[in-house]
Amino acid sequence: MGSDRPALDRQVFQMSSTFESPASTRVGHARHPAGSVRERQVSDFTTLTQLVQQAGLLRRSYGYYWTKLIGVTVVGLALAGLFVFIGDTWWQMITAVVLAFLMTQAAFLGHDAAHRQIFVSGKWNEWVSLIVINLFVGMGHGWWQRKHTKHHAAPNQADVDPDIASGVLAFSPQAVEVRKTRLTRWLATKQGWFFFPLLLLEGLNLHVSGIRGVLRRGKVKRRWVELGFIAFRLISYVALVFLVLSPGKAAAFIGIQMAVFGLYMGSSFAPNHIGMPIVPPTVKIDFLRRQVLMSRNISGGRWVDTFMGGLNFQVEHHLFPSMSRPNLRKVAPMVRTYCEQLEVLYTETSLARSYRVVTTYLNRVGRGGLDVWACPLASQYRV
Repeated sequence: MGSDRPALDRQVFQMSSTFESPASTRVGHARHPAGSVRERQVSDFTTLTQLVQQAGLLRRSYGYYWTKLIGVTVVGLALAGLFVFIGDTWWQMITAVVLAFLMTQAAFLGHDAAHRQIFVSGKWNEWVSLIVINLFVGMGHGWWQRKHTKHHAAPNQADVDPDIASGVLAFSPQAVEVRKTRLTRWLATKQGWFFFPLLLLEGLNLHVSGIRGVLRRGKVKRRWVELGFIAFRLISYVALVFLVLSPGKAAAFIGIQMAVFGLYMGSSFAPNHIGMPIVPPTVKIDFLRRQVLMSRNISGGRWVDTFMGGLNFQVEHHLFPSMSRPNLRKVAPMVRTYCEQLEVLYTETSLARSYRVVTTYLNRVGRGGLDVWACPLASQYRV
C-alpha cells in the first residue's frame, strides 16, 4: 500500500500513552486477554515473533553471506589489478564508479554484520564488521554503530534519533525557525531539491565523521584497531591511485569515487524514513508500532534487494534487526498480513515514488507547510 500520511500521524498519536489503540482489542487470531494496553501491545510483538520463529525465518544464512564476503573480496582485488593494468587514462573514471558501487555493497555487508545477521557469535560479527567497514570501506565502525543503534531504538523521534538531527537539512518546521539568516531560511524552502546533490558530499562526510569518532576523547572500543585499519585503507588507496594516475586524473578519480559512493549510500537509506511521521520526544509507543509506523518499504524484485542491500524491507529489518537479509523478503508477507489484522498501517511504495515523497516532504517542511507535531486525533476532539 502507498503512504497515507494523515492516517499514519493519527496512528502514531493513538499509540501514545494518552490514547488507547482500538486495534489492540480486536486482532482476530491474535486476540489478547483483558489487561493493560501496554501488556496487549507487548503481546502483539511477542505473537508475531513466535510466528516468525515457527516459520524458521530467524535462522542464519551462512552460504549467502560467505558467498557475498568472498565475492566482494575477490572482485575488489580483481578491480585493483585491472586498475593497475589499464594505467594512466581518463577511462579510469569508469573504474571509479564501479569501485563506488563495490564499496557500497561492502558497506551493506558491514551493516548486516553490525546487526549480528551473519553469525551467531557476537565476536565474529563484530570483527567482520570492523574489517569490512574500516578496512574495506575506510569508514569508522564504532562511530557509525553508536549512531545507528540510537536510530533503531527510536526511529524518527525528535531529540533522540540522530538521523533527523538538525544540520544542513531541517526535518521539522522548528528546525527551520532557528535558522538565523534570511538566506538559510530561504534555502530551507528549497532543501528537497538540494537533497540529492548534497548526497554527493555524503561519502566525504561519512569518512571524516568516522575518523573523528575514532579520535574523540574518552573511551573508544578497539580504538587502535579501527585507527590502524582506516589508516592502512586510506593511505594505501591514495598512494595506489597517485602512483598509477597523473595528479589531475588521480584527484578526479578519488572525487568521482567518493561522490558516487555518497550518492549511492544516501539514496539507499533516504527512502526508509524521510517523510514518515516524526514523533515528539515525550510520546511513548510500543515496539511493534514504533518500528512499523515510522518505516517505509520499497517494492520491487530481486534487483531492488541487491541495489538497496535489503534495506528495501525496512519494516521487517526494524522489527527483526538480526534477521538474515535473504529472510526479509520471506517474512514480509507475514508481517504485512499481521499488521492488517492489527489495523496498523504498513507502508510500501516504489523507489521512484519514495524519492518524490522525500523531495516533497523536505520542501514542505522548509516552507512551514507541514506541522509534524500536529495530532490529528486531538484536533478532531477540539473541533
